[in-house]
Amino acid sequence: MVDAARARKLADRIQQIVAEMLERRIKDPRLGFVTVTDTRITNDLRDATVYYTVYGSEGERAETAAALESAKGIIRSEVGRQTGVRHTPSLTFVADSLMEDAAHINELLAKARARDAEVAKAARGASHAGEADPYRAPAGDTDETGGTGENAEDEGGEAGHSSS
Repeated sequence: MVDAARARKLADRIQQIVAEMLERRIKDPRLGFVTVTDTRITNDLRDATVYYTVYGSEGERAETAAALESAKGIIRSEVGRQTGVRHTPSLTFVADSLMEDAAHINELLAKARARDAEVAKAARGASHAGEADPYRAPAGDTDETGGTGENAEDEGGEAGHSSS
């Protein structure tokens, strides 16, 4: 097994190399506005998966995927040359659905906010279904001031206070 830190370093380096190659060296007109978001490598360092996003329509995404597949060999040879590992990992390009997932989450949050606003609007003029004070004491325990029998004198202000 390979050290996990070494695998992560190699994955980060592959991500940098691929991003640089797409920006500077690959001149395919089908290649759209691509951003390399992540790279994962297997524990044996034989296979690397490069995740990317493309800004544009579905057609542009498909063209970019085809351009990446056709440039895979050039990119892989450059990865091997710059990393210096014994076995250059094979590359697999996977479209990252990060943008679509984020948009979907934002839509769900907007719906939840709208429903919360509707509930708050409906609750604004509403009253309780039961009595106003569901914990009301039995009728015999109250006195004139509205308090319970225990603290009736304290509430009235007569006991325990001397006015001098």
